Amino acid sequence: MSTDSALTGAIITIERFILEQQQNHPDATGALTDILYDVALAAKIIASRTTRAALVGILGNTGEENIQGEVVQKLDSFAQRTIYRLNDHTGRLAVMASEEEEHIIPIPDRFPAGKYVLVFDPLDGSSNIDYNVSIGTIFAIYRRKSPDGTRGTLADCLQKGRDLVAAGYVIYGSSTMLVYSTGQGVHGFTLDPTIGEFLLTHPNIRIPAKPKYYSANQGNVRHWPAGVQKYTRWLQGENEQKHELSLRYIGSLVADFHRNLLTGGVFYYPADTKDSAKPKGKLRLLYEAAPLSFLAEQAGGYGSDGVQPILDLQPDSLHQRVPFFVGSRDLVQKAEEFIRTYDA
Repeated sequence: MSTDSALTGAIITIERFILEQQQNHPDATGALTDILYDVALAAKIIASRTTRAALVGILGNTGEENIQGEVVQKLDSFAQRTIYRLNDHTGRLAVMASEEEEHIIPIPDRFPAGKYVLVFDPLDGSSNIDYNVSIGTIFAIYRRKSPDGTRGTLADCLQKGRDLVAAGYVIYGSSTMLVYSTGQGVHGFTLDPTIGEFLLTHPNIRIPAKPKYYSANQGNVRHWPAGVQKYTRWLQGENEQKHELSLRYIGSLVADFHRNLLTGGVFYYPADTKDSAKPKGKLRLLYEAAPLSFLAEQAGGYGSDGVQPILDLQPDSLHQRVPFFVGSRDLVQKAEEFIRTYDA
């Protein structure tokens, strides 16, 4: 589909855009389209609460910890329930998995099982909720591997990023945006709250050739491997060209990734020695690294664990953690070069 009309004033809703993309696949059943609609609806519902959280009493935590050992925020629980309830009964999904749940989330026996798999981080950056900082939702969609007509399995969820059929995120900030790809480029939609519709505002997103920023938690720098420390200094201008990037770090993965997607740059959260329980870093392969790497590649960028493409990694558990470098391709490849040289 040509998105030239989006640049000449035509109003294109997310529904219209998804339907027109579906027409490029005559054999499509519409199930994937409907899942994307359901994700968009969930985003609207979650956004309606994130903008009024302090007014409706859902700031703060629940007093519980999730499987990640993180304190569960009230909005975490709300987002989790919202996404689940919009998808458990539709007959489009075989199984789900969430960063908030220890095990796979089966489709109830009273509902039919479909041919797709949905994995998601319901509310990324939730430690920032109480401080009115941008947060987000990340989602990824696979085709099931198990036989049709049966309940989905763990193996359906543990697929490589190369097998993704769609991925995206929602960022809840000064405006709410949904950014997604089905392998036909990356497209962004902004929620107009006056009409309750996501409208196409960022068609065919490409990471700019000239990067501006790097994003990393430099509070952990002394715990990083030597190669990552040298790479950071290279980004700061210790290079032959004396070219330096500016540091921008929000601490919400979706927000940091979104900015670098639009401006060019690199986000990284490497393995470190700070927490012996997390020797491979903090971020989850299934819910964060794989879907964002899929988007980065669709926009001309790249995601890596510092050694190889994130999309080539075979998950071995639902909550597997990986080092993560993502953004402008040449910057991520430069990180791999430093790691090969100094940390091998």
